[in-house]
Amino acid sequence: MYFINAFSMLQIRRFLCNEVFREHCWLAWDGTSAVLVDPGFTCDDEFAPFEDFVRKEGLKVDAILVTHSHYDHISGVSRCLDLLGSVPVYMHPDDVEMIAMASDMARPYGGCPPLAFDTVDANDGDIIAAAGRKWEVIHTPGHSKGGVCYYCSEESLLFSGDTLFAGSIGRTDLHGGDYDKLIVSIMDRLMGLPGDTVVLPGHGRTSTISDERTHNPFLEPWGEKEQEGIDWDADGIELNG
Repeated sequence: MYFINAFSMLQIRRFLCNEVFREHCWLAWDGTSAVLVDPGFTCDDEFAPFEDFVRKEGLKVDAILVTHSHYDHISGVSRCLDLLGSVPVYMHPDDVEMIAMASDMARPYGGCPPLAFDTVDANDGDIIAAAGRKWEVIHTPGHSKGGVCYYCSEESLLFSGDTLFAGSIGRTDLHGGDYDKLIVSIMDRLMGLPGDTVVLPGHGRTSTISDERTHNPFLEPWGEKEQEGIDWDADGIELNG
C-alpha cells in the first residue's frame, strides 16, 4: 500500500508483519533516502517483500524508528540490520528494558527468538533527520512506559505506533501500561496537532487527527460517560444512593 502526498516527493509503503497481530511496518522514502518504522518481521516470507523492494529501489535507510518495544514491533530489527548495515535504531530509553523481555512476552502467541540490538535514545522533543525530513519525537506513555510517536510537520504525518488507532487506543494491560497516562498522552500531546495530520498506526486503518477528535469514542472526553441523576454532598458522598 502506498500513501503519497500530492504536494511532496515523500512516498510511503506498508509491510504487514506478524500473522497474529498484523502489525504495520512503515517505509517512507524520498529518492533513495528512507526511514523505517517498527520492523516487526517474524519470518522469511514477511521479510522477503521488504528486502526485495529495498534492493530494487536502491534505498538507503537512514534510521529505524521504534515507537515502542513490544515484540511485534521489534522482532525484525536484527534482520533489518543484517540487510541494511550500520543504521541507528531510535527508541525511548524507558522501553529499552523490554527488548530482553520480548521472547517471554511472545510465548503465548507462538514465541520469538531472544532479541538484542543497540539503540539510540529517542527522548521527547528530539528531532531525528531521516529520508530528507525532520521527525519530532513525542513521548506518549500509557501503552508502554517509553511509547513515542514520530511527527513530521512538513508532511502533516504521524506514526502513532500503538498509542492511537482509528477509533481506538492502545491496550494498557501489558507491562508498563497505564490507561490514565495513555489518555492524557493522547489528549495533551496529539489532539492539538493540526487536524489534517495523517495518522499511520501500528495496526488497523489510517486516520487523521480531526477524525479522531470527532469520532474516537475513547476521547469523549476521557472515555467515560457522565452519570446522570446522582447528587453529592460536600464530602463527595452520594446522597440518593
